[in-house]
Amino acid sequence: MLDLDRLATLRLKKKLTHQNMADKLGITRQGYGNYESGKRDVDTQTLTKIAKILETNSDYLLGQINDPSPDKSNLNSTELDAFETFISNPEHGLFFKDYLNAPEERREEMRQIFKILQEKEKGRKPGDPQGE
Repeated sequence: MLDLDRLATLRLKKKLTHQNMADKLGITRQGYGNYESGKRDVDTQTLTKIAKILETNSDYLLGQINDPSPDKSNLNSTELDAFETFISNPEHGLFFKDYLNAPEERREEMRQIFKILQEKEKGRKPGDPQGE
């Protein structure tokens, strides 16, 4: 569950209003306010966006670690975005269902596995056998 104090503190530190956050997330001010007040749970994609906006990591926002430093992934931002989109797909979610609750070390391992899979599939056309 989202640590509401951490969310509000980081937002205020960056001098952002509820409206600023809502605009950056593409939602209403009330929608964002519901996240910060705990009236609504944050989905995976929105949590990732909030962490990027606040220059932190989702583990910190979830209260799982005390280091607010951004994720130090070996993936570039395009690869990381592709990974986040991939794990948000319900068809893929079973494999990565524990990603958000995993410690950062495990999350980095999962991102690296994804990078390897992406590399193996590069240039594959529909109908081609997978993994070759």
